[in-house]
Amino acid sequence: MATNDVKFQIDVPQDQEAGVPADFASLWHTSTSFVIDFVAATKPAQVTTDESGAQRRVVPGQVVSRVRIPPQQVFELARALTQQLDAWERETGRKSDGSE
Repeated sequence: MATNDVKFQIDVPQDQEAGVPADFASLWHTSTSFVIDFVAATKPAQVTTDESGAQRRVVPGQVVSRVRIPPQQVFELARALTQQLDAWERETGRKSDGSE
């Protein structure tokens, strides 16, 4: 009997179980993959002035983890993020925009 079902058994190495704190993520792509850079702020925001005299806040950061996924997986990732966000909103009574 042939089956197309695939079951993954995924283990997390013990030294990675705690995860890595990140303050935000940056997403970009190449012709063959989507890349998610998870970034941790390394210092508080600093106000800088550029050559035109405009001021802006700059937050220094460092990539703490880079994940590359094939384009086909982006749809699955988007679907899973939406499902988990919906569950989080139901469980906490909070909205992702911070409202109650």
